[in-house]
Amino acid sequence: MDRLQARPLPVRARAVEALFRRRFLEQLEHVRRAGLLQFFGEFAALTDAHAFADWLAPLHKCEWVVYAKRPFAGPEAVLAYLSRYAHRVAISNSRLLAMDERGVTFRWKDYRAKGRTRRKIMTLDADEFMRRFLLHVMPGGYHRIRHYGLLANSNRAACLARIRELLLLQVDVAARTSDVDSETEPVRPSFFCSHCDGPMIILHTFVCGQPIRAPPQQARAP
Repeated sequence: MDRLQARPLPVRARAVEALFRRRFLEQLEHVRRAGLLQFFGEFAALTDAHAFADWLAPLHKCEWVVYAKRPFAGPEAVLAYLSRYAHRVAISNSRLLAMDERGVTFRWKDYRAKGRTRRKIMTLDADEFMRRFLLHVMPGGYHRIRHYGLLANSNRAACLARIRELLLLQVDVAARTSDVDSETEPVRPSFFCSHCDGPMIILHTFVCGQPIRAPPQQARAP
């Protein structure tokens, strides 16, 4: 018996998964009966006991995966690892001032105030602070980004350098083209439309190596 108690559980233990599933759902039902579980929006109908039981029924049958591998440096390392993914989601670390028996104290900015009174300090209970914090968590399937496309963080420096290079090249080519057009006489049309037999008007001529723009812009008069 002592040998069985000292034997460590495997990482994927079916018995542990079934036990965790049962205890988790039991505690969830207990919290609902105590009135600590609230539902809003499309889940407001789950306040009814029968509707909540029907909603939990599939969870009793599906497979739950419990990864019971011991962390290398203890639970503190797990929290430190998860905290990196929550960094700067809704509040930066510099705004967090203290966490004690009163709650969480942080610095916030009141945009309705002016001057020095704009920056204020607020203390909330831990539960209320977490509730407000979780309001900023994106729903499933969404990815929070600040910039995308040419200003994405992965290739922003290279894209901006290439854009500046192309803009300078575009200005130089346009300047040379306008100088040449001003010195030469108007060219008579040599192409005619196959439908109306009218002369085809040349709006813009692209120099070899010049990037295409749409719509073409005419050179400004000096």
